[in-house]
Order: sequence, then structure tokens, then C-alpha cells
Amino acid sequence: MTFKSGFVAILGRPNVGKSTFLNHVMGQKIAIMSDKAQTTRNKIMGIYTTDKEQIVFIDTPGIHKPKTALGDFMVESAYSTLREVDTVLFMVPADEARGKGDDMIIERLKAAKVPVILVVNKIDKVHPDQLLSQIDDFRNQMDFKEIVPISALQGNNVSRLVDILSENLDEGFQYFPSDQITDHPERFLVSEMVREKVLHLTREEIPHSVAVVVDSMKRDEETDKVHIRATIMVERDSQKGIIIGKGGAMLKKIGTMARHDIELMLGDKVFLETWVKVKKNWRDKKLDLADFGYNEKEY
Repeated sequence: MTFKSGFVAILGRPNVGKSTFLNHVMGQKIAIMSDKAQTTRNKIMGIYTTDKEQIVFIDTPGIHKPKTALGDFMVESAYSTLREVDTVLFMVPADEARGKGDDMIIERLKAAKVPVILVVNKIDKVHPDQLLSQIDDFRNQMDFKEIVPISALQGNNVSRLVDILSENLDEGFQYFPSDQITDHPERFLVSEMVREKVLHLTREEIPHSVAVVVDSMKRDEETDKVHIRATIMVERDSQKGIIIGKGGAMLKKIGTMARHDIELMLGDKVFLETWVKVKKNWRDKKLDLADFGYNEKEY
């Protein structure tokens, strides 16, 4: 039997459901999710393997107009995938009209030398008539290889989209072992799970000002638990106070929720220690960005 493989980028504006889609395809969480824009900061690889194919999905940061060096990194990281993949999934929300951000992405996609599939997500939020007008509007902007409406949250039509990708794969190698689901190390996934809880529990400027660094991660032979020390970085003293909370209540809640997800991922009991440090204006300092895992070498 012929084995087929290929790389697929998932592009779109912030908060259109790219990470929700990837997690649904993979059957487990490998990309964090929240209702905050620009949740995904790094490219996240999801490796989908069956006995006949391997599709390597690359979930990218939401493309937006950057205001910081971190924003520049995120946008260039997303666009860089156009040079690396065999197919692009351009994801748009069914419940929002096409905007300037979509038009900006479309112009880049027209210049790309790879097939583009338009994925209209969140179809569970609109009437079918609205969906059809949305599809017609985008169809008039460029020549898409396919147009597939889905609901990543509910799973509607997701398997059909995967089938379409599979049908268009070329014969190729199995790039990763069958049981590998991502290329990111466990430390990265742990840091993302802690950051996700900060996103869920805080508001306003806090989510965008947070980075998480895993300082150490090792098994304690006496307790047979994985001992993790993680530092939550913020930009101002006031933000540090918010994350710690009254009597340390907020930090404790972040740690408790993160530990639950980390234990599910690792299949082990975890002892998680979290600290909060202030690093002034880290989002505009290249050295800090590199230290916190936002490295230009990625693209």
C-alpha cells in the first residue's frame, strides 16, 4: 500500500478557531485555547498519523497588525510557513464579515505557490443563508482549491476536511514515529498550559504581557512526582500583584488548574511551583524574547 504524507499550515486572523481545530483532529490538547486574541504565539505542530498517511499540521499565530517586537515575531512566524508546506488552510469565522485583516492575508496567499483551502469555521453560530453569502464573498476574492465549512468546536465536517487533505497528499515518507503527536518538548507544553490558565483567569492587558518559563522539570524519586518550577513573567509590578492575588489566591488557582492539565498530558503526578517576576517591556526586547522562547531562528 502506498504511504502518503504532507505538511499543512493553518492560517487566519486571531481567534478564528485554528487551535480548536487542531486539537479536535489530534483528539487531545496540544495547542492552548482561550477567547483572548493572539493566544498562540509559536508555531505548533500536530502530527496526524494513520496506517496510510501522515499529515503534519502547523498551527500558526493569528495574523494581526503588530504593535510590539513580539507581534512582529508572531506574524512573520505565521507567514514563514508558506515556504514550508504543501497545502494551506485559510480559516475564517462564519459569524464575522471579511475584513482588512482577511484581505491582507489573501494578498499573501495569492503570491504563495501552494494550494489554498478556505475553511469557514463556526458554522454552528450562523444561519445557512448567512453562511452561503460568506462563502460567495470569499470565493470572489481568490481561486481556492476547495471551500469547506466546519465547526471545529462541535466537530461538524472536520473529518471531511481531513479526508480532502488526505486525497490530495502525494506519496511520501513517514517523517515522524507513529506515536509522536507534536515536535515540541514537554517543557514547552507545560509552559503553555500555565500560560493558558493565566489567559482564562485574568483580563485586559495581563494576558498579552505574560510569558512563562519552565526553570526545571525532574522526577523526585522520594515522592515519585514530577517536580516542576515555572516562572510567570510580567511587564509591570501592578501585573505581578494581580497574578499573585490577595494572599496568593490567584497564583494558587493558576497552579491548581495548570497542574491538572499537566498531569493529564504527562500521565504522572505533578508537584508544580510557580513564581512571578517582573521584566520591564520584555515584549520589545529581542534578548528577552529569545530567552522566553520567541526566537527569530524559528522562521
